[in-house]
Amino acid sequence: MPHTLDLRLGIDVGGTHTDAVVLDRDDQVVAKTKQPTSKDVTAGIRAAIAAVTAQPGVDPQRISHVMLGTTHATNAVLERRRLHSVAVLRVGAPSTLGAPPFLGWPEDLVRAVGGHAVVVEGGFEYDGREIVPFDAGTTRVFFESVRGLVDAVAISAVFSPMSAQHELAAADIAREVLGDEVVVSLSHEIGTLGLLPRENATVLNAALTRVAREVASALTTALAEHEIDASVLFAQNDGTLMGLEYAVRFPILTIGSGPANSIRGAAFLTGLTDALVADVGGTSTDFGMLVNGFPRESAASVDIGGVSTNFRMPDVLAIALGGGTVVHSNSDGVGIGPDSVGYRLPQEGLAFGGDTPTMSDAAVLGGRAAFGTTTVPDEHRPTLAAALAAADEMLADAVDRMKLGRGDTPLVVVGGGSVLIPESLEGVSRIHRPEHYDVANAIGAAIAQVSGRWDEVVSLSNGRAEAISAASAQATARAIHAGADPEFVEVVEIDEIPLAYLTEPVARISVKAVGPLGRQ
Repeated sequence: MPHTLDLRLGIDVGGTHTDAVVLDRDDQVVAKTKQPTSKDVTAGIRAAIAAVTAQPGVDPQRISHVMLGTTHATNAVLERRRLHSVAVLRVGAPSTLGAPPFLGWPEDLVRAVGGHAVVVEGGFEYDGREIVPFDAGTTRVFFESVRGLVDAVAISAVFSPMSAQHELAAADIAREVLGDEVVVSLSHEIGTLGLLPRENATVLNAALTRVAREVASALTTALAEHEIDASVLFAQNDGTLMGLEYAVRFPILTIGSGPANSIRGAAFLTGLTDALVADVGGTSTDFGMLVNGFPRESAASVDIGGVSTNFRMPDVLAIALGGGTVVHSNSDGVGIGPDSVGYRLPQEGLAFGGDTPTMSDAAVLGGRAAFGTTTVPDEHRPTLAAALAAADEMLADAVDRMKLGRGDTPLVVVGGGSVLIPESLEGVSRIHRPEHYDVANAIGAAIAQVSGRWDEVVSLSNGRAEAISAASAQATARAIHAGADPEFVEVVEIDEIPLAYLTEPVARISVKAVGPLGRQ
């Protein structure tokens, strides 16, 4: 007898904990768990799945969708490990020779991705006119020179969001020379107009494909072990979902999924559409803004592992303040972090009989939390009290830096370390502590909608309304293709940037459409 597919499993991998939650068709929490994040991360995922599916009311065979938010990609870049060696080809000579590929990159990261790069002739103007013809001959010679040395290819071209012709031609040569199995990332599919940040994001995307494949394989294996036959989706930076194959192709889009999940989870748990969100973990606190129900995206270039990129990312402010953050006593008084005991808090925290003063101990002494197995020694009380006061100042400063205006704004507090947040903060109208706050990030993954985005530079000669309508149709089609219910897809964001100094009206139009997962 076939099972009713009416459950969804959301998983979020953080630096300290891996959270999992099961929701039913009415978005009610059926089961939840928090497990320590393992060193290899995969074991943490397996432990979370095992724990949550063992709870009453959870039949693994009733799970229709599994949504994962992960820090794998971020950690791989920060730690310079498990990265593909990449052949970087830029179509942009002679106009871009003054700023070669890898400009401004940390030397150790350049070594980690191989450092193979070349700039060949080609590229386009703002209006789609070809600057110089594409140099296919030099492109072929370059790819032949790196055969056997690289695992992936990153191709960028001057104003390729306007015309991708040269990037596509270079990709054909790469596959012909290096084989169809080579990973090829094209910048017009990833970033926006700025060449260097767009190129950087494309190189990182190509380098991260190995990590994405490992995560996908580990997750599908763990699901098979528990007889979960479900559609697998990955959370992406804007708080929406993408399919497994798309995530493997564009792993760079998962970099900011953790904070995005927390913000979306906070919106779901409170019903708010516009608010400030603080996700307090064991190592850090991430502040983000909820705008119209989705994370506010950063308007500035995003730095990833020392590299400037320009793809969409949530606007997040991270401060080194978490439940496991170590409190130091020094000549200047008190120091907070940035080091943290992380998932070792139950062994090392003072309130648990350990010998390391942490912010959780400060919260216990300040009456904000009630946990632990022993009384905090008296000699630590002055230092911990000073640390709690200093932490409140850090939080108030972060609120001020993230607010959209001068008035007070509501603050939604989520995450396992949220006991650190006081009952009132300057600049905050009300503090919300919703039920299931401790697994808000996993809930954010489980309730996320499917999105489709269309981003192009178009002529407005036939009318602005027609151009926007065509872009909206493309974004809607992409959302439906990704698994959104066609009846409920709607356009939630339209950005239009006119381009100046051209002979005809031209604008860059970016449209995002979202919708709930289609029912099975």
